[in-house]
Amino acid sequence: MNDGHTIPQIGFGVFLVPDTETKEAVGEALEAGYRHIDTATIYGNEEAVGQALADSGLPRDEVFVTTKLWNADQGRDSARPALEASLERLGLDHVDLYLIHWPTPARDLYLPTWEAFEELRSEGLTRSIGVSNFLPEHLRRIADLGGTVPAVNQIELHPTLQQVDIQEADASLGILTEAWSPLGRGADLEIPAIDLIATRLGVTPAQVVLAWHLARGRVVIPKSVTPSRIVENLAAADVVLDDADLEALDALEAGIRIGSDPATFN
Repeated sequence: MNDGHTIPQIGFGVFLVPDTETKEAVGEALEAGYRHIDTATIYGNEEAVGQALADSGLPRDEVFVTTKLWNADQGRDSARPALEASLERLGLDHVDLYLIHWPTPARDLYLPTWEAFEELRSEGLTRSIGVSNFLPEHLRRIADLGGTVPAVNQIELHPTLQQVDIQEADASLGILTEAWSPLGRGADLEIPAIDLIATRLGVTPAQVVLAWHLARGRVVIPKSVTPSRIVENLAAADVVLDDADLEALDALEAGIRIGSDPATFN
């Protein structure tokens, strides 16, 4: 990342994983070898993530933990208590990455929130700071403050929604692009072009898509509660795609958005 810290390129996401299933799923992921766990206040499962981390017995510095500030907690004075509450639920004294979850442009609070994030980082409550779902114009406003540039911008990104303009803005500012919903919540795995590549290589469509993200330099956070798929997703790091494969996936852009539009979601 642009701040000198490193982030594991494959992480384990827990969005929409029920709190009752999160502890077991995260435990399975850590056992399989994941060392990057991504959660958020709004997911309602930070406590279960923290329990899985504690039960794993892994040293704290071996696991990269991300959480996110929810929209209702944006503002100069409310970001700190929100992070402190997340840390209490996680059972940690710091997170590795703290993200502003959405820009919510109509509320226009992300700039003072970002300044609060810089203070939280300087005090060691988080090692790195970043954003999620930020559009190029939001990123430029943060950069224009003249302080810290986000280390990460986590956005919806999968074969049928590639958001090239955001990726280019991230790259121009030295921001790492991280893909949420990297498999299109499973819908993109039904695309014949992906299935053909998977069949030829003897791997799964999910592994093809994840390998594409990795080859293009993005961080990915697939999620699953199925132990075999948890292992399978991590093994995508060993899948090698050739230039023709990568170009075939690049060509699947269709503007199909699954989540909310950051320009209007407030």
